[in-house]
Amino acid sequence: MAKLYEIHPSNPQARSIEEIVKKLRGGAVAVYPTDTSYAIGCDLQSKSAIERVRQIKQFANNKPLTFLCSSLSNIATYALVRDEAYRLMKHFVPGPYTFILPATKLVPKIIQDPKRKSTGIRVPDHSVCQALMAELGNPLISTSAHLNIDEEADGEEELFIELDKAKLFDSLDKLVDILIDDGSAATTSISTVLDVSEHSPTVLRQGMGWAEISSWVL
Repeated sequence: MAKLYEIHPSNPQARSIEEIVKKLRGGAVAVYPTDTSYAIGCDLQSKSAIERVRQIKQFANNKPLTFLCSSLSNIATYALVRDEAYRLMKHFVPGPYTFILPATKLVPKIIQDPKRKSTGIRVPDHSVCQALMAELGNPLISTSAHLNIDEEADGEEELFIELDKAKLFDSLDKLVDILIDDGSAATTSISTVLDVSEHSPTVLRQGMGWAEISSWVL
């Protein structure tokens, strides 16, 4: 059974964060809140934990995984950011946006798109995520905790469906090591996904924050 941590949404308890991060460094897989929905994730540098995330989500080995970075400058460590992409991202980071970018050598191949050598990166506007990454010193793998959601789906019909959080946690209790509850609702909310690897951004999925960013990319 996973250990449940009840974390304050805006002032995460330092002792709990330290305990969680110690487990993440040891290869633990966690369910944690983000600024879109609850996510399943782990330390970006833990290959065994990444493989477990893939198994939980039943992802093929060639399916790229998204990860969270703490800031725009942190993104530059893990991806090659063109000037045009930087100007766009500067206006919308942190927020509910996933940016597809060419990966640097610091990104494990196990999570990259094997054909394009690219990766999806988000900077979440969420205190718990930021506290975890600050203590961990690494990015966090991030994929929806809702096992039945199609994360490649387009359209807005999936955005704001509220889930039964108790049932969600119960369904994952034996699959993960850590459950983090900040009191927020569990939903099927998804991020807006933009491919900014070329000169002009390409919209791959409309999700949260689309209304704010649409005029910049259309």
